[in-house]
Amino acid sequence: MGISEFAGKKAPKEILENIPNLISDYYLKVPDINNPSHMVSFGTSGHRGSASKNSFNENHIKAMAQAVAEFHLQKGVSKLFLGMDTHALSIPAHRTTLEVLAANKIETYYAKDFEYTPTPVISHAILTHENSDGIVITPSHNPPSDGGFKYNFSDGGPADESITKIIEQRANEILKNGLKDVKILSFKEALKSRFLSEYDFITPYVEDLSNVIDMDIIKQANLKIGADAMGGSGMAYYKAIKKKYNLNMEIFNATADFTFSFMHCDKDGKIRMDCSSSYAMAGLIDLKDKFDIAFGNDTDFDRHGIVTKSKGLLNPNHYLSVVIDYLSKNRDFGRLGVGKTLVSSSMINRVVQDNQKEVFETPVGFKWFVKPFIEKKIFFGGEESAGASFLRKNGEVWSTDKDGIILNLLAVEILAKTKKDPGEYYDALVEKFGKPVYGRLDAAANVEQKKALKNLKPEDIKQKILAGEKIENILTKADNGASIGGLKVVTQNGWFAIRPSGTEDIYKIYAESFKGEEHLKQIQKEALEIAKGIFNNI
Repeated sequence: MGISEFAGKKAPKEILENIPNLISDYYLKVPDINNPSHMVSFGTSGHRGSASKNSFNENHIKAMAQAVAEFHLQKGVSKLFLGMDTHALSIPAHRTTLEVLAANKIETYYAKDFEYTPTPVISHAILTHENSDGIVITPSHNPPSDGGFKYNFSDGGPADESITKIIEQRANEILKNGLKDVKILSFKEALKSRFLSEYDFITPYVEDLSNVIDMDIIKQANLKIGADAMGGSGMAYYKAIKKKYNLNMEIFNATADFTFSFMHCDKDGKIRMDCSSSYAMAGLIDLKDKFDIAFGNDTDFDRHGIVTKSKGLLNPNHYLSVVIDYLSKNRDFGRLGVGKTLVSSSMINRVVQDNQKEVFETPVGFKWFVKPFIEKKIFFGGEESAGASFLRKNGEVWSTDKDGIILNLLAVEILAKTKKDPGEYYDALVEKFGKPVYGRLDAAANVEQKKALKNLKPEDIKQKILAGEKIENILTKADNGASIGGLKVVTQNGWFAIRPSGTEDIYKIYAESFKGEEHLKQIQKEALEIAKGIFNNI
């Protein structure tokens, strides 16, 4: 994928989403049950689609909400927490979901005044209330045209594949049966029912933050903090955090704009609320010298983006390495280990080993960290795509879903405690462990091509040499025995991993070199050639 002329520039008016048309499509368009791209499909974290493309319409939400309701009742879970982000499609989808849950007599809690609720707050609510589960209406950082529907089980985390397959299959069965199995009330009737209740999500979450972050040291340092809410679901949370802890924090982009017209375009010229992209975050990066430290979040606030005076936007892998080292040295987590995805930087492995802890490598997807968190095997779990969470100070679970709020606040704690911002902290790690060079490429892929990549086997790779080095290992499974949904090729001084996106029509090539930028580019070039060879054989 080339770099668009709009990359890093304020979104031009002509590319802004037509919101009235999008909402009309939600209600008027009907999925074709004979078209696979119109059916429910749970990727790494829920179903995502667009109303205009017949993949996120009222029928989909009715079917998925009914499927979740049946699963919830079958498991005997007592209450359900419902949240949504600020994508335009989230509002009608939230309403439809309430109509179905009320008709199924499920005790459901939604935010007061139909306000927005971040993904990690739903996880936190589930973990602090016995026998509960949750739904978040969000497509994460996807473009404004998209909608998403995610189910979190009673362990607080994204439901694993054994659960999402049940929900996916049942939802598609309901669609194919013309929705005749859907129980639904009118919105007015649903709100009058005894099964729906308004809930204050903000207060318990904000008051509990002092048990996971050293808010006292942050307050005492009186650092000038920039908080870019990026028009996302945590806007009111940053306002409450500033007030509760009396922080010197400037909050901006703190009103909902369904077109996200304030955003800068991503690499491909699309509006994408990706707080790990230097193109999308160009606006905040331009303000870096105005603050001691600044940060942003994606739309459902489960991802973090750290901006420092020293480095601008931190590479997510760099910040994960810093967080792991800092927590290892400033929290008493004993010998608990660290969870990382297979495509995260090997710098993490060196940091973890230096702190005499164990690394658990998993496939992509935060759901793989849920069980290790609950079973107290890890104190930290993080993804290369800027999603992570960690334990409370007392070693108990905080959230089993990604939490961009605590990762951003931890960056402030690190600066307050060490007098070094996370970028400077990473420089010290490089001096100690060396400087790996890491990169990710995205390229277009259709459904057939994505399927081919997902089902790769080691024997499909005929090459013996990668970027001048002998290939030492070809992996299709992680440490936990689970399929990585793609393939990883390893040499002595580098590696690449290739896997299809679970949410967009692209595939991703992750690569890292310990020999420098030119070696990394050669690895990426040969990985792309391998992908093209696979596509030619379809």
